[in-house]
Amino acid sequence: MSPGLPFLTSPVDALMVDLDGTLVDTLGDFTAALRLMLAELGLQPPDQAPISATAVETMVGKGSEHLIASALSHVLAAAPAAGQTAESLYPAAWDSYQRHYLAINGQHSKVYPGVLEGLMQWQAAGLPLACLTNKPVAFANELLKIKQLNGFFAVVFGGDSFDRKKPDPLPLLKTCEALGTQPARTLMVGDSMNDARAARGAGCPVALVTYGYNHGEPVQTVDADAYIDSLASLALPPRSG
Repeated sequence: MSPGLPFLTSPVDALMVDLDGTLVDTLGDFTAALRLMLAELGLQPPDQAPISATAVETMVGKGSEHLIASALSHVLAAAPAAGQTAESLYPAAWDSYQRHYLAINGQHSKVYPGVLEGLMQWQAAGLPLACLTNKPVAFANELLKIKQLNGFFAVVFGGDSFDRKKPDPLPLLKTCEALGTQPARTLMVGDSMNDARAARGAGCPVALVTYGYNHGEPVQTVDADAYIDSLASLALPPRSG
């Protein structure tokens, strides 16, 4: 047990770290790509943005499919388009969003304070790190490269890496396999109920950052083992053996 970390009942051999809302504030990227998508689909209201960053924040965390469908439903609820539904627009919206997000990936985002210090601290302790996100893995790898964070991670898995996404425990279990660690000794660090539910299902300890998205709800309402204001504040002892 590490001093100051009473929630750890066994040593930590590795960490899995979420990306959006945990490592990088990507709300600006999501909002920009969605606005470009909606404008391309003809869903741009006159003289105003089709969707606010505040609304987008509540939709983030369950993968691109959920984000796109939620954005379409949100805009159509506010301004119905004759003969158009979220379902009918989805195929074109998916293609448009992927193209626009690829073009702006990382341009409207920033690394959170304390992230670099935290990653360096864990790396120095000899703890293998995995980035585990619901973002498509190609977008995740590119963003990590742009923000110069890619060198910290032994593996990177996205929402399209496995058959199911967080909050299903499968991605965490598969990531533990890739790291060669036991779930009970692999800490999940994220920002939302998706990370916490997945960790609980997989049998992993979980710490949640207080500055992320969590669908617009206070993260302290989520069942987790710890809440941290910065990755730098999560000091872990060196890996044993």
